[in-house]
Amino acid sequence: MARPPRPLPAPAPSRADFGKPLQGWRLRLYTIIFEAETRAGRAFDIALIVAILASVAVVIADSVAPLHARHGALFGVLEWGFTLVFTLEYLARLACVRHPLRYATSFYGVIDLLAVLPTYLAFFVPELHALIDVRLLRLLRVFRIFKLGAYVEEYGALGRALLASRRKIAVFLSFVLMVVTVMGTLMYVVEGPEHGFTSIPTAIYWAITTMTTVGFGDITPKTDLGRLIASVMMLLGWGTLAVPTGIVTAEFTAQRLVREPTTRSCHECLSEGHLPSARFCRDCGAQLPVFQRDA
Repeated sequence: MARPPRPLPAPAPSRADFGKPLQGWRLRLYTIIFEAETRAGRAFDIALIVAILASVAVVIADSVAPLHARHGALFGVLEWGFTLVFTLEYLARLACVRHPLRYATSFYGVIDLLAVLPTYLAFFVPELHALIDVRLLRLLRVFRIFKLGAYVEEYGALGRALLASRRKIAVFLSFVLMVVTVMGTLMYVVEGPEHGFTSIPTAIYWAITTMTTVGFGDITPKTDLGRLIASVMMLLGWGTLAVPTGIVTAEFTAQRLVREPTTRSCHECLSEGHLPSARFCRDCGAQLPVFQRDA
């Protein structure tokens, strides 16, 4: 009599199985907090925008002495209310992502943490209270709610253009550095300490402010030759400023994308902008959950 076949051993759990599941309340919460194609996601982002702007407005108003003297207690209550709201939101983000530590150490994760830390740290160092304005950086994430997904994608394209242009920009900056060093040294020789050019570094500072067309006016040439050199520096500054603009614009145009921008994000690496028809993350290869969007 033949023995029945032995059951095959269960497959070993993969690394992805140890993360949060891509279903249930965590998936619904993730879709609301991290994406904006659903009504709930758009409503969440709008509420977050209002809370961020209101909290920053409270901090700014509290820095005005007459308003602080009159409404200081109210500002304190409002600030603690906003801090509690942002703390709960931060904890909700950690609860729904598959890898909380990876999110906490990401750019936006650090910004979210910095949005609540200053209020708590102000107990020990009151001067840190002004750092609450860092919450404005969080608006970079929620711009997408106003159908500015294309602009969010353009931010990424701009970053890629800058990265692709880094060698050309480095050559350009080295040229500018040589010019301001030579012209600053020349002005130090022509004008001298009696006209404010007390050292070569000070003269280089003057050359930089002149070439960038800033011209603070704290140091100005007094001799005719010095004014001639300053005029050349000003005209040279106009032409010089156009160079990096042209370099980045060319790269920006070359890398223009035609895909439909979305806020669909990967639960593994948290990268955004996946196509609605995508099944796997373009960056890490992880499987994406079903795309959810309101009609």
